[in-house]
Amino acid sequence: MSRALALRNRQRTRALNTPLLRRVILHLLQNEFAVRAYELGFHFVAPAEMARVNQQFLQHAGSTDVITFDYREVNEPAKLPGETLHGEIFISVGDAVRQARQFSTTWQGEVTRYVIHALLHLRGFDDLEPAARKLMKREENRLLRKVATLFPLRALARPA
Repeated sequence: MSRALALRNRQRTRALNTPLLRRVILHLLQNEFAVRAYELGFHFVAPAEMARVNQQFLQHAGSTDVITFDYREVNEPAKLPGETLHGEIFISVGDAVRQARQFSTTWQGEVTRYVIHALLHLRGFDDLEPAARKLMKREENRLLRKVATLFPLRALARPA
């Protein structure tokens, strides 16, 4: 049973408290998703790097908030509790700051939302169709509220 979680902060938009972020992610994996094994890489990047990833791999122009690469086998079924998650996630902290202003939230809450969003994708949730997007958003909101009661998300802002 493999448990590998790598967090790489490659942006300077905001100083991240990666030890706290690791605890949040581990809580989600173990307590909310009941995942026993995982091999995950989280990359916290600037909008310019996110735009390059978005163009190179998805052929979409510009930055975006989160991109999830699911490395499970193509014909492997959607994840069930206890199954292994294997993926790579790119999160644009600059986009989190921008969207926090737009939605009157905190950038730390937005980063946490993107983490949850990515993990939901790895668990088989999709947001391409309106009904599926609504279901995914509802679960995302539920998990964000729960995590916010358990962890001081504002403390994800590490003093520079």
